[in-house]
Amino acid sequence: DVLRAAGVEVELVRLARGPVFDNHQTPTGRVQVAHSVSDAMPVEALPPAWRRAAAALLGPVAGELSDGWADAFPASAFVAVAVQGLVRSLSPGKPVLALPLRRGALVERADAMLISAEDVAAGAPPLSELLHPGQQLVVTHGDRGALHIRPQQTGLRARYMPPLPRRTATDTTGAGDTFLAAWLAARLLSGADDWRALAVAAAMASLSVERTKLEDTPTVAEVCRALVTLRDGLPD
Repeated sequence: DVLRAAGVEVELVRLARGPVFDNHQTPTGRVQVAHSVSDAMPVEALPPAWRRAAAALLGPVAGELSDGWADAFPASAFVAVAVQGLVRSLSPGKPVLALPLRRGALVERADAMLISAEDVAAGAPPLSELLHPGQQLVVTHGDRGALHIRPQQTGLRARYMPPLPRRTATDTTGAGDTFLAAWLAARLLSGADDWRALAVAAAMASLSVERTKLEDTPTVAEVCRALVTLRDGLPD
């Protein structure tokens, strides 16, 4: 209801089971314990009108999107994938098993990918092998900010984007997904694929870690005020 009130079109798909797990922060890092494994989300559930979208963000939580989703959108669509759901294996009652990131169908289709430093703990191919020309990768690291990486003819180009500004976190759950969604939205609205979209994403994610409820999601006005306050410290 909160999403609908904000103008979001919501399509509910009934599954017998969904991915359920707890996050526990320990002195040595995050530990996730699984309670339920998810059924696959059928590609056929995607409304026909959504298939014609100019851009899409896929955010699997724990393996519920099949390889078929790689063909769900036209080749012209810009597809961003939060790949944390591709590097988790759930067994009810057991700690979540971290999987290495591989070049599966969804990774191959993605124009942009996002992963947190915690979720890439099991490893990944060298970036020169993981990313093909035109792809982008964002690695978030909690209150340390994010790294945006893209291949070029001469190698890899990386840009560090710190939190804007650095804040005392109340709850960091979903901050990486917030970063990716804000970055994609800013990129689409501005038509610019540069540091400006990253700055919007960093400001949005920075504000989000102070919130614990969906109703308190930062507004566009709050993001704009944060960027205006910080504009003297942003790149030219």
